[in-house]
Amino acid sequence: MPEFNHAGLCVNYRETGAGTPVFFQHGLGGDVSQPFGLFQPPPGFRLLAFDCRGHGATRPLGDPAHYQIATFASDLLALMDHLGIFRAVVGGISMGAAVALNFALRFPERLLGLVLSRPAWLDAPNPWNVERFSLIAKLIRQHGAKKGRDRFLQTDAYAEALREWPDVAASLLAQFDQAGIDQSASKLENLINDRPVGDLLDCQSIRVPTLVLANRQDPIHPFQYGEVLAQTIPGAEFRELTSKSVSKERHGADVQRSLDEFLTKHSALWLRSVAKSNQDRAP
Repeated sequence: MPEFNHAGLCVNYRETGAGTPVFFQHGLGGDVSQPFGLFQPPPGFRLLAFDCRGHGATRPLGDPAHYQIATFASDLLALMDHLGIFRAVVGGISMGAAVALNFALRFPERLLGLVLSRPAWLDAPNPWNVERFSLIAKLIRQHGAKKGRDRFLQTDAYAEALREWPDVAASLLAQFDQAGIDQSASKLENLINDRPVGDLLDCQSIRVPTLVLANRQDPIHPFQYGEVLAQTIPGAEFRELTSKSVSKERHGADVQRSLDEFLTKHSALWLRSVAKSNQDRAP
């Protein structure tokens, strides 16, 4: 997969398709395989994603102080500049949705559309997530990933997740299995205590087509977070996904169908916007 050098990092990214660019970012602890495994772009769209700092094949791990939502959004801007992309549809899953929202508010001139899939943050951290992910980070620091995982399996937090939300339990366990997690566990605490926006009302300034996706039976990504964002962002479309704890196959099909319909619906508008941007920037 291609790479680009930025801020002392070799950033791994991936792309497929051709046409209007769509950046779709992974969640906390994930990598580019997550969005690419969940969604394939329809004709006329170019899907792109990169491994955030401390994730995937992006190296080195870098300064843990830079494991922040705003820093990841700035890295996205740098990748767009590197690829010569002035405007794009920007979205993501969970942490990727937080990165996309932060990007939308800070760089609105670079935005064609916005996709927020299963948001896990509003304008404050989710207390449920802070408790669980901080525990995971603590266990990794104290015992290492392998022994920390074994200890986590004995906790009430894991037992509750396994009983109530099997996919959530699997997602929490997967945090122990990341490459390099012994050296980058601080990202779990840094990012889970972060926020994409200082004031939720700032989202009222977003003026591009927006799609918000949410599912129930998932305390990491509360359904009401999706509802709140869809109600706050002017004109946002809202769709409910099947929970992965019910059916991963139906969840994936829901995501594919929702994105296909959203992108296709606005494709003509975005083509005109890109053409105008190119004309305005021509010497």
